[in-house]
Amino acid sequence: MTSEELKQLVIGALEEIKAIDIQSLNVTGLTTVADFMVIASGTSDRQIRALADNVIKVAREHKVRPLGVEGQRESEWVLVDLGDVLVHIMNPTTRAYYQLEKLWSPGERRATTPA
Repeated sequence: MTSEELKQLVIGALEEIKAIDIQSLNVTGLTTVADFMVIASGTSDRQIRALADNVIKVAREHKVRPLGVEGQRESEWVLVDLGDVLVHIMNPTTRAYYQLEKLWSPGERRATTPA
C-alpha cells in the first residue's frame, strides 16, 4: 500500500466517525519520519478515542499495523503512528494551542538565524 493510499484510508476512517476539520499535510520534504500527517479533531474524549480506534481497526483490516499509539488514556491528543502516515487526533483547544498545521506547512515556516 502506498503512503497516498494509506492517507486516504485514514481520512475515510476519520470521516466514518464524524471527525471535525480533517487536514492532510504532505511532509515529505520536511522530515524523514513520515510522508503525510493527518490532523483531525473530535468533540469529546469519547469521540477522540473512537476515532483513534477506528483508524487502528481499518488499518489492521488492510494489513497495516500501527507502529505506536500514544495518548489513548487521556484522549486529549491521540497519536497513531502508521509509519508513512502520522495521525493526530485532538480536542479543538489542544489543536488550537499547538497549531501543528502551521508548524508543518512549508509556506508558514520562517527562516531563523543563529544567535
